[in-house]
Amino acid sequence: MGERNLTIVKEFVIQGFYDLPNLQDLLFGIFTVIYMSILMGNGLMIIVIKNDPTLHTPMYFFLGNFSFLEICYTSVILPRMLMNFWTRNRNISLVACAVQLCFLLILGATECFLLAVMAYDRYMAICKPLYYPVIMNQKTCIQLVVGSWICGIPVQIGQTCQIFSLPFCGSNKLNHVFCDVLPLLKLACGDTSINELCVYAVAVLFVTVPFLFITWSYVNIIATILNLPVGMGRLKAFSTCSSHLIVVALFFGSGIVTYLRPKSTYSPGTDKVLSLFYTVVTPVFNPLIYGLRNKDVIVSLKKILGVGRWHNE
Repeated sequence: MGERNLTIVKEFVIQGFYDLPNLQDLLFGIFTVIYMSILMGNGLMIIVIKNDPTLHTPMYFFLGNFSFLEICYTSVILPRMLMNFWTRNRNISLVACAVQLCFLLILGATECFLLAVMAYDRYMAICKPLYYPVIMNQKTCIQLVVGSWICGIPVQIGQTCQIFSLPFCGSNKLNHVFCDVLPLLKLACGDTSINELCVYAVAVLFVTVPFLFITWSYVNIIATILNLPVGMGRLKAFSTCSSHLIVVALFFGSGIVTYLRPKSTYSPGTDKVLSLFYTVVTPVFNPLIYGLRNKDVIVSLKKILGVGRWHNE
């Protein structure tokens, strides 16, 4: 009988924001607009970078990959969330939940490493300008991007398998907006201390280490910029770096608080809000932060849209 109870959970019910029954249609509309904005904004960044030869530099190569990553990252979560709002069906099978979690973890790890690569690129450009063209060549840039995409795959697949090898019993109500590690461990039976230790270890490896590297890079970058003569060069360097730091603060800030805070402070409501920061808010603001604050991107966008030609005519 005990064994039968351990295998009774065949699917989860994602609670999401269903404690707000009167706002389901409004939330569906809001998240639809957000998802469309992410697709169009990041897609436009990719098109602008690809079609303008003046933007075929390492910085924009990484930014184009980052925009593509943001589209993939949100597409793991938002379409399912929108379908749940539309159909009022919150059920998700264990297999679908495992697939969603696996892709979420892999793409999350990729984002951490890619942000670190972008910080390294700015470090080399500002702190080691003479070596920059030699070190950040096309081959190196491709290797850094490919490494960012694939290095987290085996670890995150292993972590997903480890979590879903646990028996789930009792409640199948997942009090979150998507399948995530900590809410799933809450539903697991038996001792999950080893699994929680693995979660912290992976979080340190894939979140804390890149974050510390980014911090070290920008300490050196800021020190170098402050030693530059006052002028446009300094302002442009500060503008480029501040854009990257805003994205880093949004993504890593919410991620670190979510995965590395003490278990005793766990709150489903807080986790739902924090999870939206690193899965939805950052992808929405990415095109605005890197695009509208970047004169090169704005000029390229005007060329593509023909704004300058119309103005001249």
